[in-house]
Amino acid sequence: MFYRDERLALFIDGSNLYAAAKALAFDIDYKLLRQEFMQRGKLLRAFYYTALLENDDYSPIRPLVDWLHYNGFSMVTKPAKEFTDSSGRRKVKGNMDIELTVDAMEMAQYVDHIVLFSGDGDFRPLVEALQRRGVRVSVVSTIRSQPPMIADDLRRQADNFIELDDLRDVIGRPPREPRTERVRDDASVED
Repeated sequence: MFYRDERLALFIDGSNLYAAAKALAFDIDYKLLRQEFMQRGKLLRAFYYTALLENDDYSPIRPLVDWLHYNGFSMVTKPAKEFTDSSGRRKVKGNMDIELTVDAMEMAQYVDHIVLFSGDGDFRPLVEALQRRGVRVSVVSTIRSQPPMIADDLRRQADNFIELDDLRDVIGRPPREPRTERVRDDASVED
């Protein structure tokens, strides 16, 4: 599936990969993910795409974005748009499909193999266009969640489908021990 001398680029649809990993009940260790694909070929770039809320003083994804930026990932972010839907619910929209597609097409001439971490069926035409340029495309997502997180036509278009759940032992973060509160032993304290 991978050749040691092939030039690789990773394209990570952050929100899609997060949702797939969450559906499988594990957290991704991005340092291990990068190391895994460095062993599979000559990793030229690892792109991570996500939208960020502009007005929040603290975004829960900010520490991850900062860590990825300082640890060898090419970060592509843009402000998310907040709106209220017709039912009065607050919604956030931050689609990064165009940015990922443009970057992948620009990188196509420099790589042999692109690994796309997304199950979004909107990427099927991108995969087809990359293949026409001689680039092999692997897609990482999951069919083991309910419902499956990958569009069937994207999975069929890819040269190779990698089940995210099969990478759990390689790129998964070990489960954290739940925090327990210390119980004070007041009986041993003398007045």
